[in-house]
Amino acid sequence: MGKKVLVVDDEKLIVKGIRFSLEQDGMEVDCAYDGEEALEKAKAQEYDLILLDIMLPKYTGFEVCQMIREFSDVPVVMLTAKGDDMDKILGLEYGADDYITKPFNILEVKARIKAIMRRTGKSVKEKEDKNIILKNDMKIDRQSRRVYVDGKEINLTAKEFDLLELLATNPDKVYSREELLNIVWGYEYPGDARTVDVHVRRLREKVEPNPSEPKYVYTKWGVGYYFRG
Repeated sequence: MGKKVLVVDDEKLIVKGIRFSLEQDGMEVDCAYDGEEALEKAKAQEYDLILLDIMLPKYTGFEVCQMIREFSDVPVVMLTAKGDDMDKILGLEYGADDYITKPFNILEVKARIKAIMRRTGKSVKEKEDKNIILKNDMKIDRQSRRVYVDGKEINLTAKEFDLLELLATNPDKVYSREELLNIVWGYEYPGDARTVDVHVRRLREKVEPNPSEPKYVYTKWGVGYYFRG
């Protein structure tokens, strides 16, 4: 699937040239010719990058960038006709990721766009990776709050999941029963440490191939529980 770019400039010939060049590289390109139209399109669609001129009718590029930052972290590259450093600094202050000074070489524009997309694509992947915990045959999806063992989904209660997630995101850290009770159930919870033992036992019955010889949730005798990293 090609990357989707919004090109915003009131000079139609410039937009046409950029659009043609990016489409040659397999990108999908939308165009806007003033600040208001740019903002509407940024709200209505998800883009991989926005190329945004500073001097625009209705709203300036700075204003558009600032308003976009209120609802999106899409990469924004500002186009400035001036060699004025203040424009560049302001652009970055308003939340732009990069700037290109006109007149520009279209090859430079494409190179900058690809570099930023590589960078942001990597950070999205890193973010996704942090939401998935893999250990032996277990997969914990923190975002959807689902757990799989050997490819089979395991139905956990909310508290069982909270307990497993806490231990798995802090591997080899030993938590006392009191700490687990306070973190997972909260300080106001009227129960006692046996609540933790009961939940750990049930959790092991669901996720461990052999609950009496756990390979995920271990006991540190006299101290508490931990997830083997």
